[in-house]
Amino acid sequence: MPRLGRVWADAAGIMNTHFEAPCPDRSRAMVRWLLAYGTSAVPQAASPIAFALLTIPLTGRAESGAGLVLTATLAQVIGAVPLVRLGRGLNAVSYLKVLIGIRAAALAAVAVLAEAGAPFQFLLAAAAAGGFTHGAAFGLLRSVLNDLVDPSRLPRALGLAATLSEFTFVAAPIAASVLGSSIGPALGLLLLVGLGTAPIILLPAIPRTTAPALTIGGDTLIRPSIVLWLACTMASGAVVSSVEIGAVSIAINYGLQPADGAIFAAGLCIASVSGGIWVSARNRVPSRSIVPACLLLMSFGAALTASNVGVTATIVGAVTIGCFLAPLGAYYSLQLDALSRPNRKAEVFALSRTANSLGVILTSASLSLTSLKVTMSMSAALTFIVTVVVAIVLRAAGTSGT
Repeated sequence: MPRLGRVWADAAGIMNTHFEAPCPDRSRAMVRWLLAYGTSAVPQAASPIAFALLTIPLTGRAESGAGLVLTATLAQVIGAVPLVRLGRGLNAVSYLKVLIGIRAAALAAVAVLAEAGAPFQFLLAAAAAGGFTHGAAFGLLRSVLNDLVDPSRLPRALGLAATLSEFTFVAAPIAASVLGSSIGPALGLLLLVGLGTAPIILLPAIPRTTAPALTIGGDTLIRPSIVLWLACTMASGAVVSSVEIGAVSIAINYGLQPADGAIFAAGLCIASVSGGIWVSARNRVPSRSIVPACLLLMSFGAALTASNVGVTATIVGAVTIGCFLAPLGAYYSLQLDALSRPNRKAEVFALSRTANSLGVILTSASLSLTSLKVTMSMSAALTFIVTVVVAIVLRAAGTSGT
């Protein structure tokens, strides 16, 4: 288990620089946060496969599972910021555990209702209830990290978190498929939902994580500087999901078996894990002058996947996208952290997850209504547009000396 040892060592280093003396208990707290971050995403990562397997016996169509995913994602977008605000004044960790518990109960209801043969509308309502809490839970979980890590070590922590997240999004669909085919879709979903509740046990108690009260005046949540990085986050969500959601369609387009679509998604995920390791090992994100170049290379990768010139070129494009996903994601997160006020951080991070979800929704809708070629071209164009805007904004900021 050398990688787990590396995670522990890195987390211990992060914690020991935050406090005046080394503290094994706080070192363990950071490792627990990382494990909580990784396991919290299990239900969302597994849901496309798990919901599809669950709805086939009920409706006879695997596409019904996609309807549950879309409903949960839309509910997430709606609930992210309001739920964070609802918990203002409460201990962030305690409130986060409540949200995770609500999500678990709602998703367990999806499995039970499907097993009981309930009308599909009931499943949609339960999936929406589960998704409603996810954006807020992510925002709170990310904001808690600021109470565990010195700002100078945030890049390493975010790199480790990105690595664990990518592992989750690779392993959870496989687990959903294996469990669904071996012990049944409903029981398989229940087990995965149970794993997704691990943060309730793992998250360390941090007494001071109560959000500051709202200030009067000058406390606008959405500002142009924040919108810029939210747009970048949405573009990343769109370009990544165009490969992951469209993987089967890409394989069929090249005359391969549908199952061969995994090679495109796996290439992207493996490259993303490598990018996360790079960030955590160096404890650095790309510098401001390098970010436009990274975005341009990601745009090139997106254009390559959309070019339809061959399997090899598409894999290279997917890997290129993945290489820059974690470094840029960590950079966006740090920028949003720096730009948000203390009493707004959880809301801004919830908006970040919402922006990513909007990118996924955009891609899903395009794949449903248009074609694979149009969808991949659209995501490539969106990435190129934000590349140009970021380059202009950063150049202007550099010229003005800010």
